[in-house]
Parts: sequence; C-alpha cells; structure tokens
Amino acid sequence: MIYALDIETKFAPAKISSIGTLLKIVLPLTMTGAALIFLTMTLYGAFRYLTSGDNPEALKKAQSTIMFAIIGLFIVIVSFVIVQVIGKLLNINQFI
Repeated sequence: MIYALDIETKFAPAKISSIGTLLKIVLPLTMTGAALIFLTMTLYGAFRYLTSGDNPEALKKAQSTIMFAIIGLFIVIVSFVIVQVIGKLLNINQFI
C-alpha cells in the first residue's frame, strides 16, 4: 500500500512558488520585528534620557539611542517602499 502526501495543503514550503510569494511572507514579519525593535530602543533611550540627571554625557548617549532608533525605522520604511516600487515596475501583484 502506498501513502501519498498532499503537498499543496500540508507542506508549508511548497506554498512558496516565487520570490513574490516569499516576500509576501517575509515582509510583514520583518516590518513587525523592526517596529518592536524601534519601540524597545525608543523606550530604552527615553528611560536613559529621564534618568540621566545632570550628566551631559549620559544625556548625549540617550539622545543618540533615540536618534539611531529613528534612523533605523526610516531605513526599514524606505526599503519597504523600494520593494513595493520594484514590484509595481516589474508588474508583480503578489507583494503586500
């Protein structure tokens, strides 16, 4: 007796048939991770800013942490927009 496995419905890697489908799975995860990292870095920088007291060096470190968080979020958003534009130019409709 031979048992067959239905690849279409039970085997998750079989659902990735093109780069567009892969990006459709990976991009939301990446954006969510970037948002969580941004939130964590911003809260950490704000905490350091509030607890720096009169120490100007600690204040500069806190400001740089917040600035790096904003720059990182900006880079993620710009890369997402670039991927979307490339998808439109190549006429790939499977992007988000």
